[in-house]
Amino acid sequence: MSIPSIVTPPLSGTFSTESVSNDATDLISISEIFGPTIQGEGALIGTQTIFVRTAGCDYRCSWCDTGYAVLPEFDNDWKNMDAESVFNKIESLSNKQAMWITLSGGNPAMQNLEPLIKLGQAKGYKFSMETQGSIAKPWFALLDQLTFSPKPPSSGMRFKHKGLQRCLDACETLEIINSQTHPDVSLKFVVADQDDLLWAKEIAEQYPQLPCYVQPCNNNADINVDNRSTAENSPYDQKQKMLWLIDAVQSLNWTDVRVLPQLHVWLNVE
Repeated sequence: MSIPSIVTPPLSGTFSTESVSNDATDLISISEIFGPTIQGEGALIGTQTIFVRTAGCDYRCSWCDTGYAVLPEFDNDWKNMDAESVFNKIESLSNKQAMWITLSGGNPAMQNLEPLIKLGQAKGYKFSMETQGSIAKPWFALLDQLTFSPKPPSSGMRFKHKGLQRCLDACETLEIINSQTHPDVSLKFVVADQDDLLWAKEIAEQYPQLPCYVQPCNNNADINVDNRSTAENSPYDQKQKMLWLIDAVQSLNWTDVRVLPQLHVWLNVE
């Protein structure tokens, strides 16, 4: 997949293609690991997967539904684990059957996930990740699938175009070094209102070669609440939001975007 280029400052640092480091201090901050379940959003919707949810985030989206993986108030529930320990948990949950692993957060780009990805891929596992596109890491190029989900105006966060472009550039780092392929990359936008939708369309039009997905926002969520123990949107709410979003997309004549639900929210599954 060809990624459109915009001139930006080059990525700093170097990318190592050597074997996985065994540095015991190179730990991953983990909020939770669970599955198998289904991917409820984006390019791999419906795919069976195990979730590795990392802890910590550089954003504070007002309607974030995983505040327990973002806010330091919840850090008593977080664990620092090395890549081998995380992968042992993945193998236990998957009965050592290779499958998709979803790296989520928080913002997983804050962690060094290169050792984990290499461990898993050596045994046939595939790795997908979603991030807002605020932090670029050279190991993005190792991923099998990568979704960038820039946060819209309703989130209260400021979008930085150069940050997203640096992330897209990072996806091609390995290809430049040794001709390996870069991940399948897509854009996904959470939409709470018409302003969000117009903003998402404007951003997506700058990257016409990237598949694009939009989904209704779960704006009943509260970043300060552990939403694992609270009710999500009702099926009726989800249906009404989907119907509105479909109509709104069609009214803009935006024909090359896919409109998807948050399937896991609709079905009330983790």
